Amino acid sequence: MKKLLLVISVFLLSGCLGMPKYVEPVNNFELNRYLGKWYEIARLDHSFERGLSQVSAEYSLKDDGGVMVINRGFSTEKNAWKEAEGKAYFVNGDTEGYLKVSFFGPFYGSYVVFELDHENYQYAFISGPDTDYLWLLARTPTVPAEVLQKFVDMSKARGFNTDDLIYVQQK
Repeated sequence: MKKLLLVISVFLLSGCLGMPKYVEPVNNFELNRYLGKWYEIARLDHSFERGLSQVSAEYSLKDDGGVMVINRGFSTEKNAWKEAEGKAYFVNGDTEGYLKVSFFGPFYGSYVVFELDHENYQYAFISGPDTDYLWLLARTPTVPAEVLQKFVDMSKARGFNTDDLIYVQQK
């Protein structure tokens, strides 16, 4: 019975890592350049951000070498800001855009940077563990049309349902 519980626990704790079949994390990732505030430009819908606008993510270094993540968005239904604090750690090494992130205790999910403006770190395309999780983040509240089109094209080619994208209102 103990072995069964251990196997189930290991499965549950690691079950949200991994990435969609055609997604690969970027290499030459530089965390220090990635830190700071990012605006959510587009996403696939999921329960923990449903109904939120003006969504942003702020990344900063933690004392243990990990990354503190603060996600924030405005709920017009509740007329209030909603905020969640999490932590992230590299999965394979700090030069690969593949991290595990947790907002709920010991449970981690994948955070895969599969496209990045390596020159200026102005936009990033992010996947979760499967094709249900997708984000376009940018340093500014809007992006040029060509960046948005690149996001849609690359995401669709990797199996994401881009017809269901939500374009986030940023005030």
